[in-house]
Amino acid sequence: MSNGLLRNVDAVTFKVPNLDAGLAFYADRLGHELIWRNEEIGQAGLSLPEGDTEIVLTTQRGYEPNWLVESADAAAREIADSGGTVLTAPFDIPVGRVAVVSDPFGNVLVLVDLTKGRYATDDEGGVTGVTSAPR
Repeated sequence: MSNGLLRNVDAVTFKVPNLDAGLAFYADRLGHELIWRNEEIGQAGLSLPEGDTEIVLTTQRGYEPNWLVESADAAAREIADSGGTVLTAPFDIPVGRVAVVSDPFGNVLVLVDLTKGRYATDDEGGVTGVTSAPR
């Protein structure tokens, strides 16, 4: 691949005890704007002022970067074929698919594709659905 497998940093996740506590710190105190909030999966997305990368508060996962790829399935295969390891096989999420892999040096990479679209939200940032992905 001439342009590289990892396209962009989609998000950096921060584990929080609950979304309200995380939002009180990152939104209310640090000033990051709420983009979306999904109670069903225990996550909320906040904007960064100088880019498209999101801060994602999560009650489930730890601190980690999430790498945007064209296809989580293809990227996981490419990592494995290149000497890495698939830690969690690709699985569906509301906006696409995710796989968790490690490089040959033990660095964990969360691979995310947005093949189903992006979250659609109401005026308070609550997730109301998913917009379709561009073709």
